Amino acid sequence: KLPTMKMLLLLIALLSSACAAPPTCYSRVLSLSKEITESFKELQTSKTVDSCVEMLPRLYLDIHNYCVLAKLRDFVAYPGCDRVVEVSELKEKARSLYTILISYCRRDLVFLTDDCNALEIPISPPIEHS
Repeated sequence: KLPTMKMLLLLIALLSSACAAPPTCYSRVLSLSKEITESFKELQTSKTVDSCVEMLPRLYLDIHNYCVLAKLRDFVAYPGCDRVVEVSELKEKARSLYTILISYCRRDLVFLTDDCNALEIPISPPIEHS
């Protein structure tokens, strides 16, 4: 009887961990901003991309900074590079993030700063020493 009880408890634990809570507005915005920032970095370092990519506005995003809204608007409205598929896809993601920020998550987010210069020079992650 005891092994059956252990198996039942194990099954309940596995099932409860598999049913994670749905993403919140904040978690969705955070993951999308990271995805966009990483895609932009990859685009900048790619050797096969058009030279117009070098002229795009920098796209480092911090959703805790109020200036992120202006940064997204500027990037989406940038008049060049639309012939590059990766740039068009990135602009579409940036447009989606902007819409989520101003529409769906408007009341859920708290901006901790409005330092626009902080979005121009991204802070490097700390270097781990081994």
